[in-house]
Amino acid sequence: MNTIRYDFRSDTVTRPSAGMRAAMAEAEVGDDVFGDDPTVNRLEQRMAAMLGKDAAIFVPSGTQSNLLALMSHCGRGDEYIAGQDAHLYSHEAGGAAVLGSIQPQPIAHQADGTMDLGDIEKAIKPDDHHYARTRVIALENTFGGRILPIDYMGQVADIARRHGLGLHLDGARAFNACVALGTDIKTFTAPFDSVSICLSKGLGAPVGSVLSGRQDLIDKARRHRKMLGGGMRQAGILAAAGLYALDNNIDRLAEDHRRARRLAEGLAAFPSLKVVMPDTNIVFVDVEERLGSRLTDFLQSRGVGMFGYARQRWVTHLDVTDDDVDGALDQVAAFFRQGAEAAFR
Repeated sequence: MNTIRYDFRSDTVTRPSAGMRAAMAEAEVGDDVFGDDPTVNRLEQRMAAMLGKDAAIFVPSGTQSNLLALMSHCGRGDEYIAGQDAHLYSHEAGGAAVLGSIQPQPIAHQADGTMDLGDIEKAIKPDDHHYARTRVIALENTFGGRILPIDYMGQVADIARRHGLGLHLDGARAFNACVALGTDIKTFTAPFDSVSICLSKGLGAPVGSVLSGRQDLIDKARRHRKMLGGGMRQAGILAAAGLYALDNNIDRLAEDHRRARRLAEGLAAFPSLKVVMPDTNIVFVDVEERLGSRLTDFLQSRGVGMFGYARQRWVTHLDVTDDDVDGALDQVAAFFRQGAEAAFR
């Protein structure tokens, strides 16, 4: 049983609103594997148009969306370049290697979350049969809630074009970046051949991501989706939630960002916590070493959900209210007020 009262674990924990549930219940459906689910078709067309891409495909998860992108850019024995801590490299169970026979080439991140441009260029393999063929560079934006600069993405795109490589964006939270920057999503994603957008994080849908891109890549992705078991039938029920999210839940992401800032400022008031001020909806907190796991254990016992011990991650989302932020901060204060002496023994 979930005993969490203040849930900052992730924006994946959001639950569909009454309006979203109504849209799902009323959705017109068909067999999407046959291509005749009208609601899925509308979602795919809508997302492709928003991003300025040729086509799009609705899939069950962001993990599958990224995998389909890599498998569409690469063949067996090819290689993709990504950040050492990029989600599609470090948190998707090695799927590209296991299921696509695609070799990863991870690059260390700089302090701001970017990869050094020189490191990227040096990692591109020459046309030599001793090496895996580099086929695509993958970026993630936002990255840990931080916004990578648009100019930086353009510079990476220049490298990709110069070497004849594809460019993929893991844009699971790209709408968060666009809302924070006041930038149109089409401008934000313009340099990329393929873009993965998650519907089930800050946008609040219960399931699903959309991969958009060049027509040839999406055609390949559709075949790979079938191969991986991602073909769904009357999926319009799920696609309707995505359409509702695009209509209703983009601009409100600013509220998540405001609450993340409020949370961060509240946590920063405690000298034992070093807080990274958020760009969007994710707050990282470095906990003084001598506290060990005590703060997290205490908060979890009081119904506060977040991840981490020495470094905590707190995520705001549409189911987090101002009262929730205040309630969680009250519990942090209670720890330092009531348990600080024991914590420092």
